[in-house]
Amino acid sequence: MQFPFESRFFTAVDGLRLHVRDYGSPLDAGIPAVCLAGLTRNSADFGPLASALAAGLAGKKRRVLALDNRGRGLSDYDPDWKNYSLAVENSDVLSILTALEIDAAVFIGTSRGGLHTMQLSATRPAALRGAVLNDIGPVLEPRGMARIRGYVGKLPAPRSIPDAVDLLKEMMSERFNGLSEADWEAYAKITFTDAVGRIGPRYDQNLMKTLIDLDLEQPLPSMWPQFDGLARVPLLILRGANSDLLSVATLNEMKARHPGAQTYTVPGQGHAPLLLDQETIARICAFVGKIDSAPLGNE
Repeated sequence: MQFPFESRFFTAVDGLRLHVRDYGSPLDAGIPAVCLAGLTRNSADFGPLASALAAGLAGKKRRVLALDNRGRGLSDYDPDWKNYSLAVENSDVLSILTALEIDAAVFIGTSRGGLHTMQLSATRPAALRGAVLNDIGPVLEPRGMARIRGYVGKLPAPRSIPDAVDLLKEMMSERFNGLSEADWEAYAKITFTDAVGRIGPRYDQNLMKTLIDLDLEQPLPSMWPQFDGLARVPLLILRGANSDLLSVATLNEMKARHPGAQTYTVPGQGHAPLLLDQETIARICAFVGKIDSAPLGNE
């Protein structure tokens, strides 16, 4: 099921044009949901999930926003790659929330999008009615970061969808051993095709420059204070069973610090679960639906 959406464009503080997929209506009864994608990913990743949430699979129809960070999807590429930072991108998120009059929402963040969700506990805590962290936590495993640094901005451009499927399988099949051929094809289309079917990268290759100086021999800075800021809101943590970025030890610490958190391990997938399978979508919808019926402040 693909629920219709409107492509909307907004201007960031520095003048860059940003794109948002806008599903549903501001008049819908459910709490809005805001979807934030991973480092090189874009709003198309959330198509099936956003459609399910907007159509009412969580119990109520709702408005769903899926954002393209600067340099991804249909958002403008930044002429200064140093602006591909958590601080600048989080400012973009805040600007879009203000422009669309989103006072509070459930935030669904995949990987880097989850870092932004945690960051919101400091930059706009009142906006958080609930959070879904998709294979991300306050501690990033160096092994996973090394793998990500090894491919960002370095992949050959596929010539066709079958070529794209082969490329993704070569990169990911060891960790994503639970995908069907239909899953691989769907993921290839999301990853490499634009709105009119052209095949190619959907992010600024300069994103690779943000990773060059990471010292993976040392522990990376953690975000425990930002995670602890989520203590007052309902939380669902997804982890790919084969993830190399979110460790079981970090997941257990997250559960200890947020005793009410729900967790779900996505079988046969690594970093980050694709959010294409019906079971994962159903889990997220059930979580969001409970927030709809909970009194504010007592979720």
